[in-house]
Amino acid sequence: MERVMLGHSGIAVSRIGFGAFKIGRNQKVKYAKGYDLPSDEESAALLNAVLDLGISLIDTAPAYGVSEERIGAGISHRRDEFALCTKVGERFEAGESSYHYDAAFVRESVESSLKRLRTDVLDIVLIHSNGDDLEIINNTDCVETLQALKHEGKVRAIGLSGKTPAGARAALNWADALMIEYHIDDTSHEAVMMDAQNAGVGVIVKKGLAAGALDADQAVRFVLDNHAVSSMVVGSLNLEHLKQNVAAASSSL
Repeated sequence: MERVMLGHSGIAVSRIGFGAFKIGRNQKVKYAKGYDLPSDEESAALLNAVLDLGISLIDTAPAYGVSEERIGAGISHRRDEFALCTKVGERFEAGESSYHYDAAFVRESVESSLKRLRTDVLDIVLIHSNGDDLEIINNTDCVETLQALKHEGKVRAIGLSGKTPAGARAALNWADALMIEYHIDDTSHEAVMMDAQNAGVGVIVKKGLAAGALDADQAVRFVLDNHAVSSMVVGSLNLEHLKQNVAAASSSL
């Protein structure tokens, strides 16, 4: 699978990334259909098959249940084959999310992710927004703390996984990458995506299939035909579906 640079970060990512939510959590989900969590063995087999497909961006978060632990256990021995993207700010415990953006929490979150993922460095760490993007960026320690962690070498690139075009635009002066929702039925971020491309900020698309509501082939081609997009993250427990996504990505070139 083709790899492209994520903005000016120096990190190469595959055009399709793997979203590792479903290997770690099935509570409080936004998918139309529920699903059973795979076993540790099934998760490891799927993750290795994902790498074998040429997918080289793995997206996870502490709020994705046991996702980070399973990635660390399943594919840390192949660490040089993929870029890791995780997040800070959201904690999911006892079936509920809570959000914290103070310096101590952000540092503890990164240190815990490094241990769970069994790695010495996190390639990409994004702010996991609660929806109040501008408040987080302007009035918490989160950005400054991520910049410090990058300077210390624990993180290679930082950015925002936000909710609003205004938040994405406000992140352009410090972020290496943005993760935004973008698909056929929601093009609200299109203008800021172009601004990000011009600024050398990488764009990773989430929810490009609208939680499975869109035709996969058409949706993948729509997202990746936008030259501002470096990678589109898709999450599935079905390897055949992932193969189809990879094929659709290849046809969009």
